[in-house]
Amino acid sequence: MIHEAENLSRKPGPVHSRGGMAHCRQCNRPLLKEDLVASISGSIMGDEYTDSYYLCPACSVYTVVAHRDSFTGVESVNLSGPVALKEGSERVALIGRCSRPWDKKCRCRAHREYFRDTLD
Repeated sequence: MIHEAENLSRKPGPVHSRGGMAHCRQCNRPLLKEDLVASISGSIMGDEYTDSYYLCPACSVYTVVAHRDSFTGVESVNLSGPVALKEGSERVALIGRCSRPWDKKCRCRAHREYFRDTLD
């Protein structure tokens, strides 16, 4: 199974959130699917959490698109940032240590550290 956020990186074009097109949290540039550099999913108390890191080429900061899929069926999408290049790159490197970041059931060291040992 390939995670949806991972698929986004293979298709050019803008990134859409519930409110419309997603933008860089610092310079307001529209985020493009090719700006996606990392994504990770985990399950916490039955809810699926997916954080996707987009690196803005215009201002070199990260915007994090956080998808939450509640076991009750309620979904939400939130944008956070800007995340400084150093901090964001550290998080991206942590995600990169997992061979299956899209797998919400993975319990590797990278998943446990990213989600601060709160996974199901």
